[in-house]
Amino acid sequence: MTGGSGLLTATLGRQRRLISLSTLLITGHQAGEAAVPFLIGVIIDRAVDGGVGSLALWLGVLAAVYVGLSYSYRYGERTGERAAEQAAHDLRLRVTRRVLHERGGAEADRLPGALVSIATSDAARVGAVAIAVVSGVAAVVGLVLAAVLLLSISLPLGLVVLLGTPPLLLLTRLFGKPLEERSETEQEHSAHASGIAADLVIGLRVVKGLRAETAAVDRYAQRSRSALAATVRAARAEAAYQGLVLTLSGTFLAIIAVIGGVLALHGQISVGQLISSLGLAQFLVGPMSTFGWVGADLAQGRASARRVAAVLDTPVAVPDGTAHPVTPARGGLALRGVHSPPLRGIDLEIAPGELVGIVTTDPAEAAELVRLLGRVRDPVAGVITLDGVPLADLAPDDLRAVVLAVDHQTDLFDDSVRAAVSLAGRAAPASVDAAVTAADADEVARGLPDGLDTVLDDRARSLSGGQRQRIALARALAGDPPVLVVHDPTTAVDAATESRIAGRLRAMRDGRTTILVTASPALLAVTDRVIVVHDGIVRTDGAHGDLVAEDDTYRETVLA
Repeated sequence: MTGGSGLLTATLGRQRRLISLSTLLITGHQAGEAAVPFLIGVIIDRAVDGGVGSLALWLGVLAAVYVGLSYSYRYGERTGERAAEQAAHDLRLRVTRRVLHERGGAEADRLPGALVSIATSDAARVGAVAIAVVSGVAAVVGLVLAAVLLLSISLPLGLVVLLGTPPLLLLTRLFGKPLEERSETEQEHSAHASGIAADLVIGLRVVKGLRAETAAVDRYAQRSRSALAATVRAARAEAAYQGLVLTLSGTFLAIIAVIGGVLALHGQISVGQLISSLGLAQFLVGPMSTFGWVGADLAQGRASARRVAAVLDTPVAVPDGTAHPVTPARGGLALRGVHSPPLRGIDLEIAPGELVGIVTTDPAEAAELVRLLGRVRDPVAGVITLDGVPLADLAPDDLRAVVLAVDHQTDLFDDSVRAAVSLAGRAAPASVDAAVTAADADEVARGLPDGLDTVLDDRARSLSGGQRQRIALARALAGDPPVLVVHDPTTAVDAATESRIAGRLRAMRDGRTTILVTASPALLAVTDRVIVVHDGIVRTDGAHGDLVAEDDTYRETVLA
């Protein structure tokens, strides 16, 4: 477990070389900025005294300081930005790896849009802390140097800066706490609104088909209003915070200027020293204002770090395993006393090479069976074995090399149809061609501008639901796994196409274990047998034709 503070510390630690270099350069810039008003006062005194040679020397020093501070700022900012961007990039990769981890868990109770917000906006805010740290350290050094220079001019002026700065920084920190809390709330609301928007876009056709546009928009509008209110509250807190910091800083600087003026009136400091004092007081506006936005960035960075850490620290859905599948895999599956709500005691056995249909009267039971067979999660009780080896003993990655369990909801990514079916080139060309034909996806390809080389953009939303299903089924078949589990692969396909797919699928999967979790009579008709699950248990099994003729519940389920 990393936690927000641990994550923030570790993230900055990985960029310590860049942060250190940036801090050195920006600190040099601040030192130069503080030295300029002091040098101007010295030059004025030398001019009053009439020392031309000394005046020229100090003018040269001032010019050198200007050159140095200019280059220090340029390269210091560049290095700091690089550290921030690299830190954000590394966090995005970590979040992505966690979300895609073979043992899952990170996506639990989180909308996809919320995860995207965490991987982008929150990661960027955490990375921005690198700039805040660099600027904060440089500002402190600038304050200390200004105090030393003021001490060299006048002890009272230096003491005012040295003694007044710590309480000012403490007040800045205390006033930043409410901003941190509101920033975290703002990010939570914003991420949830993004998640709802992403899900709405993905399911746009379904929403339109159900004529639920108004309800969907109202739901998003309600969440968006909550996000807007949270953002406004956070913005108000930040504005109040920045205003308060500027007020405190301005008051502090006014005190320094008044003390310097009084000392000059009493002849305790020269004209040049008075100008230096006022210049240094003006310089202090920079570090003081820096503390304002640095405090805000630190508060927001800590809030975002907690959100990122919550994803990274999410427990995995299934433990790792040490056993390996039998080689070569035969594909025999057995479920013994499997409990995983809504399943409540599944007992079944599937022989190697068998083509089996599973019909459930509750869609939730079908979805849970697919998740268990793919080991997205482990059952609460009972055991599932592959060729006699418990799935819980197998590493998920090893298991998925043998068992491919495909959910009903599948996504196609932005690439060509061929790349989507071939799993980015991992499947052999012959397997791709056979899979495309078996899934009747060749008919889809013929209607596309460049056939199988047509690029699918925007997650293939330009295709119909049936076309996407056929390409997704072809992708599953092209992998040619020893065990294939597919859930409702043809629900959006017409009856004639479904019948063609059923016959071709059986021929292509001949000799390899295949489980069709579906209520499609066309697919069930080509299976060796059908297992019926009702109320969480296996109710019966038999040939599709026999069950249609003899079982009223089965007949109503598949022929309704």
